[in-house]
Parts: sequence; structure tokens; C-alpha cells
Amino acid sequence: MPSAEIITIGTELLLGEIQDTNTRYIARFLRNEGIDLFRTTMIGDNENRITSTVMESLSRSNIVITTGGLGPTVDDPTRNAIARAIGTELEFQPELWEQIKQRFERFGRIPTENNKKQAYIPMGATAIENAVGTAPAFYCRIENGLIISLPGVPKELEYLLENQVKGILRTLFNNKYVIQTYVIHTSGIGESVIDEKIADLETLSNPTVGIVAYPGQTDIRITAKAINKTKAAKMISNVMDSITQRLGGFIFGFNEDTLDEVLAKLLLNLNIKVCLIENGTDQLITQLLQKYNILISDPTNYNLEIADNLEKKLENLYKQINPNILLVTKLSKTNEKSAMLSINYFRLNQRINKSFQFGGHDNLALTWATNTIMHFLRSQLT
Repeated sequence: MPSAEIITIGTELLLGEIQDTNTRYIARFLRNEGIDLFRTTMIGDNENRITSTVMESLSRSNIVITTGGLGPTVDDPTRNAIARAIGTELEFQPELWEQIKQRFERFGRIPTENNKKQAYIPMGATAIENAVGTAPAFYCRIENGLIISLPGVPKELEYLLENQVKGILRTLFNNKYVIQTYVIHTSGIGESVIDEKIADLETLSNPTVGIVAYPGQTDIRITAKAINKTKAAKMISNVMDSITQRLGGFIFGFNEDTLDEVLAKLLLNLNIKVCLIENGTDQLITQLLQKYNILISDPTNYNLEIADNLEKKLENLYKQINPNILLVTKLSKTNEKSAMLSINYFRLNQRINKSFQFGGHDNLALTWATNTIMHFLRSQLT
């Protein structure tokens, strides 16, 4: 199986002026092509550093993909750097210059003299025609692999990957492997607890198992490399069965499933609606229930801050909606670094009162609280 590295080039990336979306897109592209991604690197527009980074990457991997630095300006040094990295010089390509001029004409523009710089590529390289932009791409075959240089504009890069680079890789490497990924979504259980339950699976080399934690949700990713999709799916299935046995009801979905969709489908299937009194969570759960038409009414006239006869008010309200659900939630700060979520649940003459403590960053408290409320509600119905 070939291995690859990605080098994103641009000082504006290092300064945080723009977000790097290209690395994520290329990584998914490589995964879908069954190519193992070894490392990603971000570097500024410095010719010497780009040269040394490319040489280092070539010493480890068969395929190096660079993005950015192919424009016509002085601070676009990628072409020179790659030529130096592979021990050659830049060479003017008259046909490439004609293509550049034609593209400018299609855009109703006239190329300037410095655009001619884009018609220079490393000697022996093959130009990749860019039908959606003005910056030509190219690839260089070398003794131990391949360098592919693509423009940094995301839409141009994505087009070239799907319409040009895919064919180049399949022709030159004839890679017969596939990489399949499957994600298990859990709620109501923390990352460290999951780690204790599946620690032995996390040491597997193929398939691999990894954990990603979010506020109120933890995902488990299973990735398999195999000769075809059927064998990869079988490898994933064996591991997934083991995880399902160990985590049981904490699993709410897979891959594209979301907690709100799973909860809404469950309520709709059971023909249950919810009367919600929500405090401190910006009415996010209310909006969710409204979206799926499972909110009984907007009970904003019930003020929880008024303690007088609160218990009696809730009991009377529940009698009006029985056998549906009355859910009363409140998120409040306990101090600068923690928050408390209280949930009161009424259904079928059953009342549950629970509290949950959150100790993460204040910006994450809302997401944690809404996911915790949705998990609690789902757990009562399954």
C-alpha cells in the first residue's frame, strides 16, 4: 500500500488569516483511494523551508501532495522549491503558456507578464491542466515516488483531485487496497470510561480503533484496510460487534446519525410528544422539538423562578398532557469553571429528578447540556 504526505503552503495559513480546509479534503480523498496518509505539514512561503520539507517527506512516503504557492507573484515559491528538492531546474512550457492565456481570455482578462512565471515547471514534470482556474498544476515522477503540486484555491484543488489526480494515482500505483471507516456514536458515557471498556481494541493494528470526545458525546472510529470493500466491512463488523456488546445502550447511532434525529424518530415512532420547560439552554431543545413537530406547546408562561406551589403547578400541568412527557430542565453556573444541569421528568405517573455536573470550558456548556438532555430522554424511552 502506498503512503502519502500533504504539505500545505502559505504564510497566511500560519498567521491564521485563512482556515486550511484543503488538508481535510485531500485526506478524505486519499482514504477513499485506499492510500495511507502518513503525515501532514503546514509551512509558510519560504523557498528553503519548502525545499527541505519536500525532501524530508520524500524520504518517508511514496506520494507527496503540495497545495498553494503556484501563483504568479514573488511570494509563490513552490515551483522553485520543488525543482531544487528533486535536483533539477525550472523549464518554460510554451504549450502551458498558451493554455494560461486561453483561460484568461475565457475569463475576459489579459494575463500580465508575471503570469508567464506560471508556465515554468520543474524539468521533466508533467503539467496538469486546470480547467477551473489560472494556476497550472503539475506532477513529477521520481525514483521512489511522485510529487503532485496543486493550487491552494479549494474549489480548484477539489476539481483537480477528482478529475485529474485520481486517474494519475490509479495509473501509476495500481493500488488494490481500500480503506473503510465506520463511526459509532455514544452519549451518556465519558471518553475515559469507554477507554477502559475497549482498551484492548485500541491496540489493534488493522483495523484500528480510536476515540474522539465532544461535549456530551463520544465517537469511536473503526478503520480497516483490505483488498476490497467486502473484506474491510467484515473486519469492521467483527470489531463493531465487540464494541456493541460492551457499550450497549450508550450507543445511539452510526456514521451520519445524529442524536437529535435519533431521539425525534424514537418519539415519533412511540407517538409521544413533549411539554418542555427549558431554562438556561437558549431554547435549543425547544427548537429541536418544534422542528420535528413533537413539542406540545410553548409553556413559557410557567416561571420556574417562582417557587410558590411549583410542585403543584407541575403536577397539574402533567395531568393535562398525560400520557405524554413533561420535561423541566435548567442549566445554571455553579462557579466560573463549572455548571449544573437539573432535569425533572414526568411520564406515566413516574417522576425522575436528576442533576449533572459539567466541569469543562464555559463555551462548551450549552452543547454538553443539550446533548445530555437528549441522551437522558432517549434513555428513558429505550
